[in-house]
Amino acid sequence: MDLHFGDSKPTDDERAAVDALLGPPESSWEGADRSEADLRWARGGREARDRRDLLLPGLHAINDRVGWISDGALDYLCRRLTVPPAEAYGVATFYAMFSVKPRPATVLHVCTDLACAAAGAPELCAGIEARLGLGSGVAVERSPCLGLCERAPAALAIRAGDPVRTAVSAPATVEEAVLAASAPDSVPEEPPAALAVPQAGQDGLMLLHRVGVVDPASLDDYRAHGGYTALRRAFELGPAGVIREVTDSGLAGRGGAAFPTGRKWQATASQPDHPHYLVCNADESEPGTFKDRVLMEGDPYALVEAMTIAGYATGAHKGYLYLRGEYPRALHLLEHAIAQARARGLLGDDVLGQGYAFDIEIRRGAGAYICGEETALFNSIEGYRGEPRSKPPFPVEKGLFGKPTVENNVETLVNVLPILTMGAPAYAAIGTGRSTGPKLFCVSGSVERPGVYELPFGATLGDLLTLAGVRDGLRAVLLGGAAGGFVRADELDIPLTFEGTREAGTTLGSGVVMAFDDSVPLPRLLLRIAEFFRDESCGQCVPCRVGTVRQEEALHRIVERTGADAAGDIALLREVGRAMRDASICGLGQTAWNAVESAIDRLGAYE
Repeated sequence: MDLHFGDSKPTDDERAAVDALLGPPESSWEGADRSEADLRWARGGREARDRRDLLLPGLHAINDRVGWISDGALDYLCRRLTVPPAEAYGVATFYAMFSVKPRPATVLHVCTDLACAAAGAPELCAGIEARLGLGSGVAVERSPCLGLCERAPAALAIRAGDPVRTAVSAPATVEEAVLAASAPDSVPEEPPAALAVPQAGQDGLMLLHRVGVVDPASLDDYRAHGGYTALRRAFELGPAGVIREVTDSGLAGRGGAAFPTGRKWQATASQPDHPHYLVCNADESEPGTFKDRVLMEGDPYALVEAMTIAGYATGAHKGYLYLRGEYPRALHLLEHAIAQARARGLLGDDVLGQGYAFDIEIRRGAGAYICGEETALFNSIEGYRGEPRSKPPFPVEKGLFGKPTVENNVETLVNVLPILTMGAPAYAAIGTGRSTGPKLFCVSGSVERPGVYELPFGATLGDLLTLAGVRDGLRAVLLGGAAGGFVRADELDIPLTFEGTREAGTTLGSGVVMAFDDSVPLPRLLLRIAEFFRDESCGQCVPCRVGTVRQEEALHRIVERTGADAAGDIALLREVGRAMRDASICGLGQTAWNAVESAIDRLGAYE
């Protein structure tokens, strides 16, 4: 193992940030003051190496305190964890929210992705940069989707320090974004999550019925509105009974792959290898997706309860909640909810006095779309670069830390609560035969009432857009986000089900519905999608690493009318797209061509 350390030393702030996470060093091998006795033997060994999974939290601790990660800080963290500095450098440079080069303590992330681009993000960025100028002490970074699409355009200011301070400006103006960066403490609080739910308070909602009704910080309020009824029912049924209910309900994963949840839980529970782990994927980074953020901010205890049920059913005693680094308010509310549940006996060694031990640990992402892929997420938690693994073995056999692991996203888990309270038959009666239950849709773009909508599977795209108030001049709708596909304005009768969208030649994905009118320049929009995939490719496999670059280059030529003619570049795009789809390791490369292909074939984007 290469443990070559440089001569750089950490500053007092950097050392304090690491020590606050790991505790003070016990020997000079870990960076304490040298002593003669210490140097006679190494301390830590396997125990220290087993803490490799604390690398990402350690990088966050340094970045939060100082604003960037110096050579000295990285070396000190590596000594504490017995991690080769070369490997840690590879991890630190993998994530967009970290910097290994000096930068100001304040970073203003301005979203330039699809919804924000259509709402004037390029002009917003130019105005902010002109207003701040050089030497302002603020670094302005163009960012992929911040998950605030219903309030586009959006900006997120992060000021390093102890504690780190954040401020959100959305919908952002130049003045408000500059204020968020220069004086984050003076920015008004974000509007409540209920404002992102146009249906808030309406009868008949199942997943969103508490958003805007309960205080998200109050456990008592949550329990007064039916909270923890499902967990008590789970203990009555037993683990096998819970899995049977979830299986009979027909619940399919809501992250895009639509894998049957009951089968995944059963496969994990039946593994003889222990321990088992539960991972909640709350790293929704698909442009246009924000439903999980709204659930976590509006009803955080529901996720805590649902994770507890999933852990109980699958034989897991530890759950990891992998949360987007760009969601500071969700982080605050979930930390509070977990602490309250633990204090009230709803997490810990004896949940509800039933003799079942379960606890949840939050792990923050740091800006990497690829970590939404389950095995890349596992690598990220373990302290490695967030690169997907080859399968098999599948996560239910060897997942997190090489142990059987069940992974679900936030919406999937929260669906388990009504399944247990109303029963599998009643839940399965909602929707259609092959797409059961309610579904959350993230509607943004050219609509009057953007936000998260809950509808039963089977409603049409037109039904949804009518609720959202689609504007005149609708040209196209993007389903499934950047990895999805476009449909025309005359195709609004498509049923919003897994099978219905598939038969229509598109995809439901995670529930993104982005409407675009005639004012949106489609070629520029497609170029932004290509730039997104180029930036977010982990680079592990050649088809994706090279293909996303070639796709962006061809689209640049078409937009700028340089180089080869459009027909030749479109032919090249098709060839590259097929190669990515057929040969990429994971879904990022396999879907990177989808939106561009649908825009060419269905919309005639370059005719």
